[in-house]
Amino acid sequence: MKVSREQAARNRETVVETASRLFRAQGVDGVGIGDVMRASGLTHGGFYNQFASKEALAAEACAAALEKSAERWRALAGQADDPARAIANDYLSARNRDSPEAGCALVGLGADAARQGGALAEAFGAGLETLAAILRQAAPDMDRATTLARLAQMVGAVALARGVSDPSLSDEIMAAARQAAGLDSAG
Repeated sequence: MKVSREQAARNRETVVETASRLFRAQGVDGVGIGDVMRASGLTHGGFYNQFASKEALAAEACAAALEKSAERWRALAGQADDPARAIANDYLSARNRDSPEAGCALVGLGADAARQGGALAEAFGAGLETLAAILRQAAPDMDRATTLARLAQMVGAVALARGVSDPSLSDEIMAAARQAAGLDSAG
């Protein structure tokens, strides 16, 4: 049965969103095309009508996830008296730490981008640059090096906090990162 262009576009969007969640939670290598298509409610056979390869899907899913993060950061910055603080407090939150499938792709896909390179690394780098630009705009007193260091600190803190099995240590890592960034210790 042939689907309309509109339905094909909706299906593609569903696959990208689903892959983005699964890849952030389980890593690109931890998820097969069949897993993505099943979770999308579609058949495995339709994948190659939409995407050239799993690598192409991973790059598109990464770009989409990082664009959603950028939208969130812009919204936070636009509503806050201290935009950089609002972004950092939101990033260094239990919500971001405890929900990798919905959390930032910088944490969830960084290792995959480094291992796989290519289009995934390009999408990752472009998204990182966008987020760094938003953070720098939110704190004009930070130069590029300071902005990148703050971003690396936030990403690293969430990655470490996710990686430990001790909830107290995880909370301690997040609190230490907020404190080092000059934020309130409450998350």
